[in-house]
Amino acid sequence: MNLYSNKQKWKIFLLLIALLLVGASLFVSNKIVSKVSERERERVTQWADAIKKRAELVKLTNRSFSELREKERAEMELWIDATKEVSKATSLNSSQSYDLPFKIINRNKKIPVILLDQQQNVSAYINLDITPEDLKVTFPNSSEKKIKQLFTDSLVKMAQSWEKINPSFTVEVYEGLFMTYFFNDSKNISRLEFERDSLIQSFNKELIENPSLVPVILINKETNQVIAHNLAVDQIDTNTLPNTLKHLEATNQPILINFGAGENSLVYYDDSPELKQLQYFPYIQFLIIGLFILIGYLIFSTFRKAEQNQVWAGMAKETAHQLGTPLSSLMAWNQLLQGLDIDPSIPIEMNKDINRLTQVTDRFSKIGSGAKLEAIDVVTTTKEMVDYLRNRISDKVVFSFDSSHPEIIIPHNKSLFEWVIENICKNAVDAMEGKGTLTLYIQKENNKVNIDITDSGKGMTTKQQRAVFQPGFTTKKRGWGLGLSLVKRIIRDYHKGRVFVLRSEPNKGTTFRIMLNV
Repeated sequence: MNLYSNKQKWKIFLLLIALLLVGASLFVSNKIVSKVSERERERVTQWADAIKKRAELVKLTNRSFSELREKERAEMELWIDATKEVSKATSLNSSQSYDLPFKIINRNKKIPVILLDQQQNVSAYINLDITPEDLKVTFPNSSEKKIKQLFTDSLVKMAQSWEKINPSFTVEVYEGLFMTYFFNDSKNISRLEFERDSLIQSFNKELIENPSLVPVILINKETNQVIAHNLAVDQIDTNTLPNTLKHLEATNQPILINFGAGENSLVYYDDSPELKQLQYFPYIQFLIIGLFILIGYLIFSTFRKAEQNQVWAGMAKETAHQLGTPLSSLMAWNQLLQGLDIDPSIPIEMNKDINRLTQVTDRFSKIGSGAKLEAIDVVTTTKEMVDYLRNRISDKVVFSFDSSHPEIIIPHNKSLFEWVIENICKNAVDAMEGKGTLTLYIQKENNKVNIDITDSGKGMTTKQQRAVFQPGFTTKKRGWGLGLSLVKRIIRDYHKGRVFVLRSEPNKGTTFRIMLNV
């Protein structure tokens, strides 16, 4: 009967089932993560395409604005030429018809123009959004002269700001008098630019700067210039940008975007926080479940061991109690036989067996009620048990006993310790099939005492060595597999020591070591 072997098989079977469940769960989880990751990559690609379309839109509108400005500049040049002609005719008192120049001049209904003389005085203006009346509303307590001066200063500053956008024209009206024409974009261009800027700003806010999008950054491949991003400012400055790109590239392969005209850009992006949590969630889940199972296992294992200890103690007490009554009767019958006229050797031999039964009863009684340790010589205890076994085991087994010290005093319970030596030696004799060498050697090292029991039997495999002290483990056809389990319990629980297989090889023998504290 090998209960431990069956238990091991069930453990392996349940472990395989658990591994299969974990593997299946991880496979499904990874499939979900892969799909979510692919969708995020598609969103990033769409984001980059949108950036591309925005760039195309900006280029198109800028080109349109350039064309409109060129057209208005041409109109302005034509208007100034017409003005020159009118001024020239006026100065020469010519009778030539100037209907066309006047028509051209009067046709300018949209381009704002301010005319300044050499002394930066305002000579004329047309198509402006500001009038002296507007300043009167702003400054109601100011005089007419003050309002006029404020208006003139405003026009001069306005003309100077226009020159930064559109070059001015200087015309010699007549000899020694020069007039400079300053003009700005028409209201149509200003309105279109405002609408374009509003559209781009809304586009940036809703798409490029979208905080719900994964962390993303668009970089010009040739110049490494940042085109668009939704990262924090400190992540894209000159010092941190290389590390940011390196981190993003390690997370996901950058996407190449062709903006046309040989302009290529790279999109670097990171996984979303939700995707990262989803990636680690199964492992965290398994860890929590594993900890829960481990805690539950430790609790139930503690209860099981406590129950086993109670069973062991109960069985030991009951065994000692059951043996007590017939043992008393045997002692009485033996005393009766001693008074009869029979062979004197018969009561003597019966008395030896009675003493042996008394010793067994004492052992079970101590296991059930606790063992008292006494500081006595462990060499003597071991030697007495060896001498006892030598006379009761096959003559084909050669006993050898030796000790590094003639006397070693350590706390131990003599009765239980003899039981340990007896169980190990009997198992060794069974392993040798009643023929071989059995060696016991006691050695004191520092604060430890080692008792090595070596046989020349069939030895054990590594698997058998791990299971040899488990209850129910046995290699014999008939046996309960409790002897060595009892040995371990006596040494570990009552003597606070250790017992283990020191070495063993198949067909070469086995050495058990008992390690006790001095």
